[in-house]
Amino acid sequence: MNRRKTLTAMAMSCLLAAGSIAPARAPYPADPLHSPMWTAHAQTIFGDDPVRFDPRVKVSYPEIAENQRSFPVALDARGLDAGLGPVRRMLILADLNPIPIAIDYRPDGAEPYVATRIKLDQRTPVRGAVQLANGQWLVSGGWVDAAGGGCSAPPVSRVKGDWAQHLGEMRGEAWPMADGASRLRVTFRHPMDTGFVANIPTYHIEQMRVTGPDGRLLGEMEIWAAVAEDPAITLMPRAHPGDTLSIAARDTNGRAYLAKVTVARQSPLPATTGATGR
Repeated sequence: MNRRKTLTAMAMSCLLAAGSIAPARAPYPADPLHSPMWTAHAQTIFGDDPVRFDPRVKVSYPEIAENQRSFPVALDARGLDAGLGPVRRMLILADLNPIPIAIDYRPDGAEPYVATRIKLDQRTPVRGAVQLANGQWLVSGGWVDAAGGGCSAPPVSRVKGDWAQHLGEMRGEAWPMADGASRLRVTFRHPMDTGFVANIPTYHIEQMRVTGPDGRLLGEMEIWAAVAEDPAITLMPRAHPGDTLSIAARDTNGRAYLAKVTVARQSPLPATTGATGR
């Protein structure tokens, strides 16, 4: 996805929702959440691709946001029938956020699972959308109560003034899973500025790639400023105990983040995993 084109499309969707331009009708299913932004976001994200709601796409999160600056969400499509084919893309989004999309993930050599923490600017539907190899999108999600302001409040590190001292620090761990995959958790020290705080421009990590010991791509994603400060991201790449995974990321200022994580040589974790980005 081209980031500039996506930002332009998101801006156009706001105009469409406001009635400034008559939107073209598309055969999207009726939204069970009755979100005022469903059609606008569907046009921007799905275009002419077929879309349906499917509860087998599991979106896990607390029902109430205790901290609107850091709200855990997991998107799990491992329960889909094998006959549907592989998952090509996975999106986590919040309809009523000023930056709706948080993560756009392509699990090339990984299980279709991603977890992180996002910001919430108000009460909003939080959704997961997965695209199959045939182009079809499956969507699920629900409403979350939030006090608001998660996207417009300054990061804690900005308030403390120590963000530059820790910028670029990374931590990662990986454990084997019982089903032959591994569980990788990567954290970054980064303010993830949204651009909605006075005198603080947009500044966030925008890309991340994970490759295996043979250089094979296991997963890549685009990351938006809707992801919480000091991002924590959990994936399930197909890797074995002793394999070394390479993580490469880049932020909007062009700063590179590089790290290697070795999958622990230990008894495998259960195949089912708790669904948060904590």
